[in-house]
Amino acid sequence: MKKVCLSAIRSSSKWAITKIALLAIATFTLFFASDLALPKPAAAYPFWAQETAPETPREPTGRIVCANCHLAAKTTKVEVPQSVLPDTVFEAVVKVPYDTSVQQVIGDGSKGGLNVGAVLMLPEGFKIAPEDRIPEEMKEKIGDLYYQTYKEGQDNVIIVGPLPGEQYQEIVFPVLSPNPETDKNIHYGKYAVHVGGNRGRGQVYPTGDRTNNNLFNASAAGTITQIAKAEDGGYQVTIKTEAGETVVDTIPAGPELIVTEGQPVTAGEALTVNPNVGGFGQADTEIVLQSASRIKWLMLFFAGIMLSQVLLVLKKKQIEKVQAAEMNF
Repeated sequence: MKKVCLSAIRSSSKWAITKIALLAIATFTLFFASDLALPKPAAAYPFWAQETAPETPREPTGRIVCANCHLAAKTTKVEVPQSVLPDTVFEAVVKVPYDTSVQQVIGDGSKGGLNVGAVLMLPEGFKIAPEDRIPEEMKEKIGDLYYQTYKEGQDNVIIVGPLPGEQYQEIVFPVLSPNPETDKNIHYGKYAVHVGGNRGRGQVYPTGDRTNNNLFNASAAGTITQIAKAEDGGYQVTIKTEAGETVVDTIPAGPELIVTEGQPVTAGEALTVNPNVGGFGQADTEIVLQSASRIKWLMLFFAGIMLSQVLLVLKKKQIEKVQAAEMNF
């Protein structure tokens, strides 16, 4: 009887362990399957630009929407060929320079390296070249970059980033030009190219909330009566006004305080240093979609002009010789 009970207990415990193992495997599989099927959007620039301007990153005023969150102005440069032939692959290089020795304030208040990102607005019909069309030399420059269209079906507007700034101060875009001979909606001519490049975190989230990468000011005039350190690493700065009211300014973790208790402050006076070391910049340039037949005719025209000039000179020399012979006669 005891042997039967022991065997029953063993079998039930084995079944319980098996159930737990199967449940763990099912949970693990479901977790990763959900991540693959429904990937979470990247909560970082320049993807956040899509939150504030889902149709196009360039406003009617000409400003690129990244400037709404990245308030500091920095230099951004773009290099494209002056002209390109149809159905050819060329490089568009966006330069996002900055001092690599500086560090930025991260979301948790610690310091870290700067990331960079860029948005490239090409003319209609231009797009990122397919993998099999990119030359090997250009692939080495591109590395592991991943390009994403700003909007589905809008292949001529590309965003890339965030990327480690130490490696990608120059971002190479392999661009394929359209062919007007096969696409009647495309025409030869001069087109505008718009570029935006940012480095470092922004000062405003797409929701309108301020990030900790900001200069924080006193909201009222008075005397600082208390500076309390918050649990998250920030500060609670208590200001007592002349009217006897108490105002508490909350400063998140990251920015360094430059005030002390007992110090009088005015409304709008800085309580912290400005931790922002990044910024956004945009640039505009032009590119010509050139026709090969036009170039051939132009070269033929130049050759004709040169030949006519040579013939005129030879004719002039011939006339001069005839005139000299007549004078000697």
